[in-house]
Amino acid sequence: MSNTFHNDTKYCPCCETYVRYLASIDRSYCIECGGEVRLMSEADWGTFQERMEARKPKGGRPRKEGRRQTAVAQRRMSA
Repeated sequence: MSNTFHNDTKYCPCCETYVRYLASIDRSYCIECGGEVRLMSEADWGTFQERMEARKPKGGRPRKEGRRQTAVAQRRMSA
């Protein structure tokens, strides 16, 4: 049996560090001070968000401008 749960930590804003915690159904509490803990600190959350944004694919649908110019040129040639 793995003991990874016992080594898991979350961020405690009261202690201002990552601590082990006690988990209830909908909240987790610091074992040091009893305060409610979060998954990560504000700074780590910002870094995480930046990394996720960088991984998003760039681009999308091609612009219609190139197709419109081609269609106009074809109309002029056929007229």
